Amino acid sequence: MGATTTHLTSLLKKLKEKYPTLQFEVGEHFLWSPENNTVTYQSNGEPALLLHEVAHALLAHTTYERDVQLVAMERAAWEKAREISISYDVTISEDLLEGHLDTYRDWLHARSTCPACTATGYQSGASAYTCPACTQEWHVNEARVCQLRRVKI
Repeated sequence: MGATTTHLTSLLKKLKEKYPTLQFEVGEHFLWSPENNTVTYQSNGEPALLLHEVAHALLAHTTYERDVQLVAMERAAWEKAREISISYDVTISEDLLEGHLDTYRDWLHARSTCPACTATGYQSGASAYTCPACTQEWHVNEARVCQLRRVKI
């Protein structure tokens, strides 16, 4: 068993003791599911990512109405993860934090890019955008763990 796996196993045990109301399960991605109060983690993953998902739970993150709110929730969860990481001897570097936030910033940029003229659009609904330059409207899928799709309407 590698050092990261050993550290993750030890961290997981401590988190289960500290937060008995949270469920933990192994999966393909690190995720927080408020619907079933479950943190999903990769068995050989980075301990910082586990703390990040626990932070979402501690901050009671459930839903968001605008994509920019998701980016704000991600930042808040990383800050909370840094705060609690001290208690678990886990280092969360600025590079790791900003690298993960960059994926959400890139996600937001891709969603808001007009498929007709590539100008930056504005979110006009839960999964809808409108371009102020050419008036094109489009829908987007969630695309947080899958490929982004933009469909002109």
